[in-house]
Amino acid sequence: MSSKKIALLGSGNMAGAIVDGLLAQGSVVSAEIICLGGPDDTAAKLQARTGIAIADTLDELLREADLLVVAFKPQHLASADPRLATLTAGKLIVSILAGKKMLSLARVFTQARNIVRTMPNTPGQIGAGITAWCSQTPLQPVDQAAVEALLRSLGTVVAVPETDLDAVTGVSGSGPAYVFEFAAALRDAGIGAGLSRPIAEKLAVETLLGSARLLARKQIDPEILRDQVTSPNGTTYAGLQAMRARDFRGLIKETVLAATARSQELSKDT
Repeated sequence: MSSKKIALLGSGNMAGAIVDGLLAQGSVVSAEIICLGGPDDTAAKLQARTGIAIADTLDELLREADLLVVAFKPQHLASADPRLATLTAGKLIVSILAGKKMLSLARVFTQARNIVRTMPNTPGQIGAGITAWCSQTPLQPVDQAAVEALLRSLGTVVAVPETDLDAVTGVSGSGPAYVFEFAAALRDAGIGAGLSRPIAEKLAVETLLGSARLLARKQIDPEILRDQVTSPNGTTYAGLQAMRARDFRGLIKETVLAATARSQELSKDT
């Protein structure tokens, strides 16, 4: 049997995205990944789709693994199997549990060689996400390379101090929902202006997609690109004036701060 370098405790959407990304990168093969799912059939489906191994017990999951991805539901951390402490001794732990602080993770994985806390987002399901991470103690070069390779399976990676993770949650963790809401609003506005729903929806999605690509490729301030579209007293100017009148930027700031505050509340004593 091949050595199982990477173990996943959980088999949901983000765990599946990590497996898909790792296999696409070619950094590991399916025989080097093993997972343990819950009572549903997500693990079996993941195995059927990717060819990874499925463990029946925690002992089997962790016997040969060097790195454990903790990918179950965050609320289950408090009732996690106490054997995890000894079974993960000397192993590298990577948590994708939203709102679960390093102190809480350290209480479960007491003998791990290091713990990494991450905040991915849902575009990671197609390799287009961004994941912020921090570690309990500075990572050894080989462990940092392993962590970054793992997280790059979901998209872009950025290291931050743990104190920034609530704000990261407010911006990028919850951010896709804001974009989807804006897409829906743009679609509905198009319908209100007289377009059919299919045409309004296509225009909204492709405009968001193209604009994001342009912004990423140009690597300049979004205000500069905005101004390049805006003619004095033109159509774009009229639309922007309506946004300014309703303090659009203020609303987005309130949105992010509300999500950040809620993340802080949820992560208290966790």
